Amino acid sequence: MSILMNIGYLIASFSFIIGLKLMSSPKHANKGNTIAAAGMLIALLSVFTGVVTDNINYTNLTIILVAILLGVVVGRQMAVKVKMTEMPQMVSLLNATGGGCAMLLGWIEAIQITSFIGVGSQVLLNLGTLTGAIAFSGSVVAYLKLAGKLKDYNSVVVNVTSKLLIFMCIALPVAYATQVLSISFYELTMVLLALGLIYGILFVVPIGGADMPVVISLLNSITGIATALAGLLHDNKTMIAGGIFVGAAGIFLTILMCKAMNRSLWKVIAGTSKSKKAGTASAQEQEIQETNVAETVTKLLLANKIGIIPGYGMAVAQAQHTCFQLQKLLMQQEKSLDYIIHPVAGRMPGHMNVLLAEAKIEYEYLKEMHETNDHMEEYDLLLVIGANDVVNPVAETNPESPIYGMPIIKAHLSKNVIVFKRSMNPGYAGIPNELFEKENCQMLFGDAQTNLQEIVQQLKVLS
Repeated sequence: MSILMNIGYLIASFSFIIGLKLMSSPKHANKGNTIAAAGMLIALLSVFTGVVTDNINYTNLTIILVAILLGVVVGRQMAVKVKMTEMPQMVSLLNATGGGCAMLLGWIEAIQITSFIGVGSQVLLNLGTLTGAIAFSGSVVAYLKLAGKLKDYNSVVVNVTSKLLIFMCIALPVAYATQVLSISFYELTMVLLALGLIYGILFVVPIGGADMPVVISLLNSITGIATALAGLLHDNKTMIAGGIFVGAAGIFLTILMCKAMNRSLWKVIAGTSKSKKAGTASAQEQEIQETNVAETVTKLLLANKIGIIPGYGMAVAQAQHTCFQLQKLLMQQEKSLDYIIHPVAGRMPGHMNVLLAEAKIEYEYLKEMHETNDHMEEYDLLLVIGANDVVNPVAETNPESPIYGMPIIKAHLSKNVIVFKRSMNPGYAGIPNELFEKENCQMLFGDAQTNLQEIVQQLKVLS
């Protein structure tokens, strides 16, 4: 049976590798997700092949099976009912469960230790418990912030306390190992668990909303590391492999997103930001040009190459399905249409890709920022729907701006731009958008979904 269990672990690990590879492309992401889920099922079944060979405790087995059943039911309900605007919150909650699992595993192992264990096992257990606690509490705070239930809070006290907690997390195990600290290993583990929970809260609380996609990715990586450490402690090869994959992928994604925002990882973690002086007029003082649905339809009919730049506002308006209807109408008239995606658009990594995939928009029409910026002058018309900071030229022109140096989609270089907005309120960065004042830019105010539906209806009549 142990051979069968190890074979199952090996198959599950390969399933994770294949699934991750396929999920690197939106075109094959659904298939990759299915394969990875099948691998997780194989891993669970492999665990039970080991359980049935031992002296079975039917009470514990029943509890485990009930817990799995509850997880399946609750998880499915969450996945079915979640709105696209709430997807980042759901990702944070799921990440919290992973970190909490690693934390609880460390706690349970520490309770069961009745004799001396090796230094290596002590280190693994403490690190797994600590990182799991950080991922758990940090992900819960991220959920609260994304849901608008908790505001950013940054102060000298928070920063100093965070640094003090890091020092204590290093000093306490050293003091225990050198017998300077006279406490039991269980007590040490519980202290580290508490410190990890507090640090996770203080780690995420100061971080601004614009940096939340990076934080979600980093917390996901921490959860992966905690899982790998728990796998090493329990000699579970699937946990080791899965944890390493998640941890490594999360770190690489975090670094790539920091690069896309022109932000160092350390500044994101520290919750520091650049000066808030934008050096431009307030949004209310900007001189803009307004347009309406009829004029927008006319420009669409006259344009040959069209681009749509989506942002979080598109998710709020649930306008992705109407965009797909617009795309089909424009393609019937043999017009070219691209969806231009900024790496940090939305509230989590890949938020816009998931949003458009939900509307059955083919991957071939999705273009990354670097693919279009060098050819932006070729676009006859760009529709900016819900995006703000990622198209703000101030990132290239004003060194005093908090987003200065962040790579943007250079919409201002296209021939014409129409921005769909409810009002002149600024984006996440809290600064006016210089694009709105450009001669080639017009503002279409109102609900994006309503405006797009009217545009589609008028195009159907005219086509």
